[in-house]
Order: sequence, then C-alpha cells, then structure tokens
Amino acid sequence: MIDLRKLHILTKRSDLAELPEGKLLINTVNANSYNIALEDEVFAESLKNCDVVLPDGVSIIFAFKVNRWMPRPCERVTGYDLFEYEMARLNERGGKCLFLGSSEDVLARIRQRATILHPNIEIETYSPPFKPEFSDEDSRAMVDAVNRAKPDLLWIGMTAPKQEKWAYAHWNELDINCHCGTIGAVFDFYAGTFKRAPLWCQKYNIEWLYRLVHEPRRMWRRYVLGNLLYIKNVIICR
Repeated sequence: MIDLRKLHILTKRSDLAELPEGKLLINTVNANSYNIALEDEVFAESLKNCDVVLPDGVSIIFAFKVNRWMPRPCERVTGYDLFEYEMARLNERGGKCLFLGSSEDVLARIRQRATILHPNIEIETYSPPFKPEFSDEDSRAMVDAVNRAKPDLLWIGMTAPKQEKWAYAHWNELDINCHCGTIGAVFDFYAGTFKRAPLWCQKYNIEWLYRLVHEPRRMWRRYVLGNLLYIKNVIICR
C-alpha cells in the first residue's frame, strides 16, 4: 500500500534549489504511477524510500486539495523541470553527466544536442538491453558503467516503474555522490524524438490531454480508465 502523504513530495518548483548536495535519488509520481504502485509492492517501496518525489501531475495536487492533506503541493514539478534545473546548474560549473537508458539512436541525439545546449557538460551514455526484465549480468554492466563514469549528475530513463525499481534495487551499489533522477520520457523530449506538449498545455495542466490526442491507442487506458481508477483510489476509498 502507498500513501501519498508519506512520500517526500516537493511542494513547489523553487524547492529544487533547496535540495541538498550529495547522493540523492529523485523520482516522480502521477496518477498512473500511483495506480501501478497500488499493485506493485516493489515499485511502492521505491517511491516510499527515495529521497525526493516530484508531483509530476495535476492529479497529485488534486488529491491533496480535495482531501485537505497538508503540506500541500501548490504546483506541478515535472521530471523535465528537474532536468532543466539540474542541467543548467551543472553547465554553469562544468562536469560530467551520464544518461543511463533508452536506445543508441536517442542517446546519440542527446549527445549531439548537449554540445549545443550544454557545452560545458561532458556527456556519457549507456544503453541497456531492451527487455522486460534485466538479468543479473545486465544490471552488473549498468552499475559498472555508472561507477566507471563517476558522474556529477545521473539520469535514468527506462520508463516507469522499471527505472524506479532498478534504481532502488541497485542504489547502494552505485558509487556516486550526485543527484540521480528517474525521468523516463525526458530522454525523448531532450533528444527531439518525441515532441513535448506546447507551453499553453503545460500552463493549464492538460499535458496529459495532448498525449492522449496524439497517441490515443497507447494512452487511452492510462488517461481514461486510469484517471477514473485514480479518483476511486484516492478519494472514494481514502
């Protein structure tokens, strides 16, 4: 079981500047991931035991508001918000960033774009095998890639809940002293292989509707059935 009130949820975007230095695991939560966590205990544990959770969906703010839970997130803080903040900060001082996940094509585009947008960051990448579950050998190779790189910033992008569960399972094996964010689709947004919703959609918290319109066959279960299930889970059955 997972209780939103017991997660270390950031309340506003400006709080990103207050995150402590050092090894920090940052996940996101939205209606879809909350629904999954109710059925997947390992995923629930990964959210409950990370250092920071971003309210990456108006659904999370809605749940706190209608249930009068405090402290209440006052705005969405998305994985892309975290990405933009951390990359700008690292670009200012210079350092190394490792992107762990996605395909070689997407990672190549990330390396190319980073030379223009973040020229002071040394980019390293690692593409794990594309499969439902990683073998022990796969995970060992991924851990070794991180530890060899010794990054100043680590991004993991394997889609939820795979990325959160992997980071949680191998967190103590990662010899890093930096922030780590599990940010999934942000890899594609940054690479330009998938277009993010327009700013006006983001402003009015209907980014989910944009994705539904553009990917109806893939997203209708998540956003139509999933949102109804979420309302039932956090309001009717609270």
